[in-house]
Amino acid sequence: MDDLFPHLESLRATERRVAMATLVATKGTTPKKEGAKMWVGEGGRVLGSVTIGGCVDARVIAESEQVLREDGARRIKMSLGDEDAWEMGLSCGGSVELLVEPLTLGSSALVEQYRAIDASLRAGHGAVLVRLLDAPARALVVYAGGEAAGSLGDAALDRAALTRALALLARGGSNLERLGDGEAAPEAFFEVHLPRPHLVLIGAGAVAMPFVPMAKALGYRTTVIDPRPRFANQDRFPGVEEIKVGIASELIAATPLGPAAAVVITIHDYKVEVPVLAHVLRAGAGYVGMLGNRRRGEAVLQALRERGYTEEELAKVHNPIGLDLGARSAAEIALSVLAEIVAVRAGKAAQSLRGAAR
Repeated sequence: MDDLFPHLESLRATERRVAMATLVATKGTTPKKEGAKMWVGEGGRVLGSVTIGGCVDARVIAESEQVLREDGARRIKMSLGDEDAWEMGLSCGGSVELLVEPLTLGSSALVEQYRAIDASLRAGHGAVLVRLLDAPARALVVYAGGEAAGSLGDAALDRAALTRALALLARGGSNLERLGDGEAAPEAFFEVHLPRPHLVLIGAGAVAMPFVPMAKALGYRTTVIDPRPRFANQDRFPGVEEIKVGIASELIAATPLGPAAAVVITIHDYKVEVPVLAHVLRAGAGYVGMLGNRRRGEAVLQALRERGYTEEELAKVHNPIGLDLGARSAAEIALSVLAEIVAVRAGKAAQSLRGAAR
């Protein structure tokens, strides 16, 4: 799903029409999950994959020519036998269902809907594309704030889809579901798009340096903000995607912060911490943490109380920061903080799996 929008833009430069295959349902052991996509151009160019090669992708390529010729969508169901699964590195088989459909890249309503979803993701907010499998041209886009655009062709279906889409946004993961009770209820595919998680580091000191490679390994986009150019630079943070040098409170105010954003303050300066937190606490970031001991943290929070911030708002600040791993080095501190961010994002109270209830 992460490659969807770059792939669409790449295809627009070389193709007029493509057959787009979407993995809409899986059962058993499968190499990819619902939402995986593959495109086959009119000239045979292939981009993406709905498995990791093998019989399913080969079937999609074979079906694509007919889909483009007939200009109609079709559903494909396939079983992965043990032999096929073994060739793909799996221990046992499973089954998949795909929607293969023609897509005109220059003037497609679906492409425009994907662009709207992409804009929402860039602003830090998720969205769900809901489509009826028997009438995929009918689509509803549901945004994280509860707004919706488009229609499935029926007001009752739109209401049901809206409710379910918001629940899936909170949980994550695309899914194929019936909109109603019984076998006669229409099947809809809920294609969930969540923004890439974003780690924003306020402060470019030595303790911040290990955060970037660890966060990138976890799939996070990374930003470092610091007023000191001799600290905030590519030499000290190789691989960081964005470095902003200047007044931290102004720079963080210009940075989109949604539920997928984690802001970690590593700099010890009240003139930085207080105004940065004053913005972040009301900007909707999913995680806010401040490095330092409890006494220092309480002094910063008291300054925010005096600015009118409520106890509910202040409770969002993690201080002391991180999980209690006995961390001492900068790398261990980064590990403990990132572990806490992952746990908060998943809605979990971190504990040892060994001691967890079976």
